[in-house]
Amino acid sequence: MKRIATIQDISCIGKCSLTVALPIISATGVETAIVPTAVLSTHTQFSGFTFRDLTDDMEPIRDHWKKEGFKFDALYTGYLGSLRQIDIVKSYFKEFGAEGTFKIVDPAMADNGKLYYGFDENFAREMGTLCAESDIALPNISEAALMLGIEYPGEDASEETVKDILKKLTGIGIKFPVITGVTLSDGTFGFIGYDSAKDEFISYGAEKIPYKSHGTGDVYASAFTGALVNGKSVYDALVIAANFTTACIRNSYNDPDRVDYAVNFELEIPYLLKLLGK
Repeated sequence: MKRIATIQDISCIGKCSLTVALPIISATGVETAIVPTAVLSTHTQFSGFTFRDLTDDMEPIRDHWKKEGFKFDALYTGYLGSLRQIDIVKSYFKEFGAEGTFKIVDPAMADNGKLYYGFDENFAREMGTLCAESDIALPNISEAALMLGIEYPGEDASEETVKDILKKLTGIGIKFPVITGVTLSDGTFGFIGYDSAKDEFISYGAEKIPYKSHGTGDVYASAFTGALVNGKSVYDALVIAANFTTACIRNSYNDPDRVDYAVNFELEIPYLLKLLGK
């Protein structure tokens, strides 16, 4: 059985980070090891949430895994809470990122042009250095702009603008950046990526549904990681993740009993397995 390790927080209610990554990747038939970076009572959309920092546990977990000789087919990071955590993740990449192990970074730190609570521009720049150590980085347009220190172009930035930003991301060392949540020129909603090794842009758009929710980036990155470790090409895995995430958004949009803080990813797991050919 394939095995990944995912490094991000646990939001006890909110359907994001590890409570999304663990069920989605496990459902694809991949053993999912976790390194929790923090425990929150809810995600940060709610006010008054509790926060337990687990930074001091991350290095002992790494050292024990190394002692036991564990190996991984992918290392996938999401929300990280501090500069120190970024440095520790780099050590995980060094210890467990052997040839053939995918390193995937979702720099979950911003949306709508604004950093999440507790982050600053220095954190965004340092996140760029972590993305530079990845095989695939999955920022949204806000995160891409903040890592570069450039003006936020807006959620409806043109394809030409997004491609220019992708090229600039390779200039800070990111080998294969993929900007998610992009509205394409035909009105569809998906991603544009740039493979710097091939000097090639890739893109795909699915139906654009007028519904926004917390956690869709985590759903996307988790589905992508599961598909990639199941042997799909980078492009095919990105498309599977886009179609699955769209299905989750559509399900929530059509559900009169939906919650207002997350999407119904659980109900679309059978569709994900169909996309994977399982």
